[in-house]
Amino acid sequence: MGFRLPGIVNAKRSPTRSLSGGKNLDIPKGFFVVYVGESQKKRFVIPISYLNEPLFMDLLNQAHEEFGYNHPMGGTTIPCSEYTFLDLVSRLSV
Repeated sequence: MGFRLPGIVNAKRSPTRSLSGGKNLDIPKGFFVVYVGESQKKRFVIPISYLNEPLFMDLLNQAHEEFGYNHPMGGTTIPCSEYTFLDLVSRLSV
């Protein structure tokens, strides 16, 4: 279960953050999990269509450089602030 994030123009495709804090096995088809944050990680369920966006792919490449492909939290870890992540996804044309 998640909630829609304010400030995202297209709410139908906006990322959602898990309220449970734990692993949610009910990830909808066409979505994947990322963990965002510098020290405290927050879990977001985002559409796979973001993978077609060069801006998002740049962010994932930076995450790969810092963390590699072994993600102990079970999803991709993105080492930026939550504010930066939300700002980036609000700019995507998806």
